[in-house]
Amino acid sequence: MNDRQKQLLSAIVELYTKMAIPVGSQALLDNYDFGVSSATLRSDMAILEEEGYLYQPHVSAGRIPTDIGYRIYVEEMMGDQDLSREDQRRLQKELLTLKAKHTRLGRTTAKLLSALSGNLAVSGIVDQDEFYDFGMRELIDNPEFQEMDALCRLVETLDSLDEQVDGIMLKLKDDETRIFIGNENPIVGINNCSMIVAPYQTEEGRGMLAIIGPKRMDYAKNKSLIEYMKKLLSSSLVVFVFIPLS
Repeated sequence: MNDRQKQLLSAIVELYTKMAIPVGSQALLDNYDFGVSSATLRSDMAILEEEGYLYQPHVSAGRIPTDIGYRIYVEEMMGDQDLSREDQRRLQKELLTLKAKHTRLGRTTAKLLSALSGNLAVSGIVDQDEFYDFGMRELIDNPEFQEMDALCRLVETLDSLDEQVDGIMLKLKDDETRIFIGNENPIVGINNCSMIVAPYQTEEGRGMLAIIGPKRMDYAKNKSLIEYMKKLLSSSLVVFVFIPLS
């Protein structure tokens, strides 16, 4: 894969994340300046498809990233993204309020992660076998899950998610944030989803945070959400510094 093809793959991932429809050469020309013709872009897209990074759902359609395409994007192109100051401030404020009330954080943590990511979020303490999920409606509203069979399989699988936590934790190293894409997913039955998951440690025991969404999720933002939340939850002496929005 040459440099232009890497830029092309990254652009297709970004556009597909936003539009949820296969990406064609005209959409790429409208949104990016590659300095080449539409024919050259189509040729590069055909090469990326032959190499397994893209696929074409229909003959006349644009291209969609494959699991391998997303994996290359996440590992080599995405880069790290800091959580916005507004989102940092919101998380800090909510958690500070709950800590002051000595409230269990599981459900509210899942609710916050879901609200900021637009995906399904899971939070809980492994030692206590206590988990909360929030955002199923947001997840199933995605166009990927509009077919009834796919929707039923997804809901049935995620309904028993708490039973699969031990298996997920075995896949994680201490303090590791891990991204599972499509068929890599340790949860059988959701290979049309991706999951970003991380362990954390609190006074109550070892916990887990996860965001589950379509494969076209915003990986950089969701990873930054998980890592910032993990940072806040992992310290029993959290120092909350409120960040001005100016």
